[in-house]
Amino acid sequence: MMREFGIVAGLGLLTLVSCTGTEAATTEAASPAASEAVAVNTQATPAAIVTPEPTLPAAPIQADFLFLAGELTQGGFVRGIAPSGTVTVTLGDQDVSIGDDRVFFAAFDRDSAPNVTLTAVLSSGKTATETLAVSSRDWQIERVNVAKRQLRNPEAYWRQREPEHNAIVAARAKETGAKGWKQDFIWPVQGRISGRFGRQRIYRGEPGSYHSGIDIAKANGTPFVAPADGVVVLARTGFSLEGGLLMIDHGNGLNSAFLHCSRIVVKEGDTVRQGEHIGDIGSTGRSTGPHLHWGLKWHDARFDPILLAGPMN
Repeated sequence: MMREFGIVAGLGLLTLVSCTGTEAATTEAASPAASEAVAVNTQATPAAIVTPEPTLPAAPIQADFLFLAGELTQGGFVRGIAPSGTVTVTLGDQDVSIGDDRVFFAAFDRDSAPNVTLTAVLSSGKTATETLAVSSRDWQIERVNVAKRQLRNPEAYWRQREPEHNAIVAARAKETGAKGWKQDFIWPVQGRISGRFGRQRIYRGEPGSYHSGIDIAKANGTPFVAPADGVVVLARTGFSLEGGLLMIDHGNGLNSAFLHCSRIVVKEGDTVRQGEHIGDIGSTGRSTGPHLHWGLKWHDARFDPILLAGPMN
């Protein structure tokens, strides 16, 4: 059975957590009033009058976002429930997918602004907005007094890199309908964390690219598993930077990427389940030793796997 994050079950508890009231309930029609007196005999006995039942007011519509969990920080995420009658949701300029249960997932990029607006458009035409305060983080920044290395032959490099780049972009654009985004994510492998998300070097004032995932150091050939249900959208070897690259779509714009694999045991189009063996750790591509690089991306936002998977046991 799929172990889902406990949001769907929480739908029945909205009356306990909502500040504005309960979910909309169907109001039963009141009994119609009698329009005329009803004679009970032919004598002068006063006619019986049917008194109409009072009309019950409709239960108030829950018109605010309900947040059940999340890490409202740079490189973090939020899960919640959209208001009743929601048609669309956006986080800043990014569309947020919601299901029939109104549950949603969204993430904040490593360099997210301190305030991001979450907006729901309701079927009534009204909008509900929430300004999320996204806390800043103290990233691991290393300043070095050397110039940033430049490519000797950028044209030749791009001839090799362009098809790899296009394959990655195409994989991330696939919509598979996977439901893994609703689950509590697990670690793909346990081990020493040798590289943290967000670290960056500054070369004489010129910033290099920040580290877009988490590195877990383990021996070459160590198996790793799927952190959540999903569909394999890319499974290839020989990439110039990533080496063996495996990507899994978890649905709703959320995907995992696993780099430097020595072996990939699934193929593109496969459906995988949380905890299933999907590949082995290696040191392929641009790597200085065997480790698993696990990156997470929600649409264009790269975020920290540690915050989603929680402490490593």
